[in-house]
Amino acid sequence: MRVLMFGWEFPPHISGGLGTASYGLTKGMATLDNLEVIFVVPRAYGDEDQSVVRLIGANKVPVAFKKVFYKGSRRPIEKIEISSKIVPYTDPEEFWKMTRTEEYAHRLIVQTNRKGMIDFSGRYDGNLLDEIYKYSVVASVIAEENEFDIIHAHDWLAYPAGIAAMEVSGKPLVIHVHATDFDRSGGNVNPDVYRIEKSGMDAASKIITVSNLTRDIVINRYGIHPDKVETVYNAVEPIHLTEDVAVNKGFDEKVVTFLGRITLQKGPEYFIEAAYKVLKAMNNVRFVMAGSGDMMERMIRRAASLKITDRFHFTGFLRGKDVFTMLSMSDVYIMPSVSEPFGISPLEAMQSNVPVIISKQSGVAEILTHAVKTDFWDIDAMADAIYGILNYPALAGMFIKNGKEEVIRLKWDNSARHVRDIYERVIWHK
Repeated sequence: MRVLMFGWEFPPHISGGLGTASYGLTKGMATLDNLEVIFVVPRAYGDEDQSVVRLIGANKVPVAFKKVFYKGSRRPIEKIEISSKIVPYTDPEEFWKMTRTEEYAHRLIVQTNRKGMIDFSGRYDGNLLDEIYKYSVVASVIAEENEFDIIHAHDWLAYPAGIAAMEVSGKPLVIHVHATDFDRSGGNVNPDVYRIEKSGMDAASKIITVSNLTRDIVINRYGIHPDKVETVYNAVEPIHLTEDVAVNKGFDEKVVTFLGRITLQKGPEYFIEAAYKVLKAMNNVRFVMAGSGDMMERMIRRAASLKITDRFHFTGFLRGKDVFTMLSMSDVYIMPSVSEPFGISPLEAMQSNVPVIISKQSGVAEILTHAVKTDFWDIDAMADAIYGILNYPALAGMFIKNGKEEVIRLKWDNSARHVRDIYERVIWHK
């Protein structure tokens, strides 16, 4: 069985959990017999790990003077290069803010004239919907030029590409919902994003969600029949802590770490309020907010107003080895997300021998036993949990030992087998 898979990012060029999950799943699939994955991203850089997957960058696909089928029409498209600057969990307004001062040397897709020539715009103005459309046009070319049995599209930015490939090939489409705009926006849903998400869900033969929390949102907020939606939990890539990761802190204080995007969805303000409560009870502790996002400046101001900046640190975005270096310095990891479809980072923390506190409003809470679970808004319970783990070594030791044993059992191979089973059922019933 050959799978044509569309995603928006692939390691090492990732900005969040989407790329990590996509890579983990494809690695799990590589262990299964008779299953091959062609993974497509908007832009390939050449340094991606292709040992387990054939990677295609849409920026490397020549489409000059080829007939491209898209939504019932055929149109000639000149050779293109897509240079994507989009992060997977943004929205059009945030994307515009991020890119409004940038100018791009690459040119936009435009339709060729009768002579086969293109009137280039010469400028990229940060239009997110255009970026998604470009990707879907190239997806239709890739679908025409490759043999495959089923299409798999990861998250909303790739749904139009999956639909375009489906319309060209007639092959069934499976979409993978890693998050919805209800998670990202706190309920203030962007209508353009919702339309893209709903179109993907309606077009798909099967919808995979990363948790039952997300499955309920798909069913109840998008009007999808429950039989069409199936949960496949994420897993975690095994790590081997080496000497270049394990570090000496150089100080005796405890460290409590928030590691994620500093956005409404992740609940950073609750972390700061809980930190303030803990610091009123003990002073031999430091709090670290590792990440970046649109709420970062606001969080810095809040920490300053509480007069805790001497005990509160902002590292900026961390990637790769730096993530595990930070975890190796941590005594507690906390994820106070307001709405977290899954949440892979607590699993990485547990692998790194760090006790974790997670919100009950997270998908990963559905499968973890040896983690402290609180409501995201309950800063008193959060502060109590932090204080208890930091001051009672036996409690911390219990979470470390049992948590490590629990997370070892969460393998991508198992998730991959579940996805393959879905593929087989979809193809069989086609």
